[in-house]
Amino acid sequence: MAKTAQFQREEVIHNAMLLYWEKGYHATSMRSLQEAVDMRPGSIYAEFGSKEGLFKVALEHYAEQSVKRLHNVTSAAASPLEGLKNFVRASVIPGEQPAPSNLCMLTKTIAELTEDNAELLNCARHALRKIEKEFENVIRAAQACGEIEPSLNAQRLGQYVQIQIMGIRSYVRASQCAPEQSQSLIDDIFSLMI
Repeated sequence: MAKTAQFQREEVIHNAMLLYWEKGYHATSMRSLQEAVDMRPGSIYAEFGSKEGLFKVALEHYAEQSVKRLHNVTSAAASPLEGLKNFVRASVIPGEQPAPSNLCMLTKTIAELTEDNAELLNCARHALRKIEKEFENVIRAAQACGEIEPSLNAQRLGQYVQIQIMGIRSYVRASQCAPEQSQSLIDDIFSLMI
């Protein structure tokens, strides 16, 4: 791939995303990046401008993949609320969705970066809001079906779901709780919404 001008851009971005997700922005060296994406540094710079440019694209890719997964899971479920529960379950319980880190890449990025990396930090924040908006859309669909009380604020519930996913993922990682306990925590999220 690196020896020719042709490469699969999506595959490169996906592989970079996996590496950044595992190691974080600062711990990802150009050498490990070029090995992960099978491109020489000059090709990376020509295509993405910099290590930072590739990281921004990887963050966007992560958010797009999350939204796509949410749409797929909710459309395959019996109802919007059931789909949202399935999405949260797959995001939180280790082993349900193979990932380089048990933490959300966006959460991990926001925890790692400082205002010295304001542009990257803003990209991660924007991506979180994008996913949060999708949660809000699913909640509105659940309200239209009568699964969630229509008088509840869908935007706030979308924020609530985002906060709970971030918190439970961190808790599960820190406490190494069993899948059954994780499932109970997920059930608690939704019992407060109905």
